[in-house]
Amino acid sequence: MVLAIHTSIAREKPAPNEVTIDNFSFTPQTLTVPVDTTVTWINRDDIPHTVVSTDMKTFVSPALDTDEKFTHKFTETGTNDYYCSVHPHMKGRIIVQ
Repeated sequence: MVLAIHTSIAREKPAPNEVTIDNFSFTPQTLTVPVDTTVTWINRDDIPHTVVSTDMKTFVSPALDTDEKFTHKFTETGTNDYYCSVHPHMKGRIIVQ
């Protein structure tokens, strides 16, 4: 008798209000959240990245090494564009409603 075992591998989904940094990109690239939400960025790349608002005042992270996190609480409505200061082609957006 042959016994077949069926297994499924659950893919790890980003937690709500989490942005993953991986392969030189932010995922999701655009995230919409309600006011008073804390967003967490986590670096899954093997090189450092930063998270810096385009106005360079709203939020500025230190360089994040692999698996390090940065959080920011968004307390006002609006669109918040950001980028990685080490790799300026990496861009993202947080929309607060």
